[in-house]
Amino acid sequence: MSWPSPPAFEAIPPGLRVGAVSYLNAKPLYYRLTEWAPELELTIDVPSRLASGLRDGTLDVALVPSIEAIRGAASEGLTILPQLAIAARKEVRSVKLFARTPWKAVQRLALDEGSRTSQALCRIWLAEVQGVCPETIETHPLGVPIEESLADAVLLIGDRAMTVNPEPFVAVVDLAHAWNVWTGLPFVFAVWAVRPGVDLGGLPHLLIHCRDQSLAQADLLAQRFGVPLGLDRAEALDYLTQVLSYDLGPTELRALRLFARKAAALGLAPEGVDLVFHQPPRGLPLETRR
Repeated sequence: MSWPSPPAFEAIPPGLRVGAVSYLNAKPLYYRLTEWAPELELTIDVPSRLASGLRDGTLDVALVPSIEAIRGAASEGLTILPQLAIAARKEVRSVKLFARTPWKAVQRLALDEGSRTSQALCRIWLAEVQGVCPETIETHPLGVPIEESLADAVLLIGDRAMTVNPEPFVAVVDLAHAWNVWTGLPFVFAVWAVRPGVDLGGLPHLLIHCRDQSLAQADLLAQRFGVPLGLDRAEALDYLTQVLSYDLGPTELRALRLFARKAAALGLAPEGVDLVFHQPPRGLPLETRR
């Protein structure tokens, strides 16, 4: 199956350091990126470590949890690429909170170390919807099965959240769906964040091309990356094309700003953060194309 070559765009600076995650939900945002731009350096890691890479200067642009973009906008002057995100309009399937007790009885909470946005969303939902602030909050390490945690509730993200058997638990909630029921808005899990002063060249154009072409041929990604996770092709295709959204348009921006305010109210992010957007690619508006 042939993929259209990207249109002509400004050259990408050699050695530009780009960070992305390996999860299925992120694949459409960078699939074939290094084939079209071999001059850049692509690092694959978990979201929280990518955020650390932006802070310590080992990455120039990275797909990071939205909470880290919010925090980084205040502390490091990070900007955000328009039009591109990982969001869910309703359920997301890959961010779930598993409880061994009723929600009101949760006193010990274990949070997957892989994504700080999901950690914040979990705490916001428990506090504001369930009226619960657990006495003990701990990290659930990557690679450790949920069965080994002794916490009352455990947050899991990514591909492993989609394969856990829910039957042993008293309650399971998809946190994107819970956010949508509560606010009526989608939830933005991740955005492309850029360190100040970095010249991206034509990278924003190319990332949009990656997204558009990946979604146009999502069946290929579903087969290549979803099936090895234990998903059937149809389920993976539905996940990539119906469950997830890869736009950062006006509705997603409202959701992101609401999340920033709620995170600040719990002390999880600075107050009054001004989300600044990187200069859009030439000829493309900030608003998502519909």
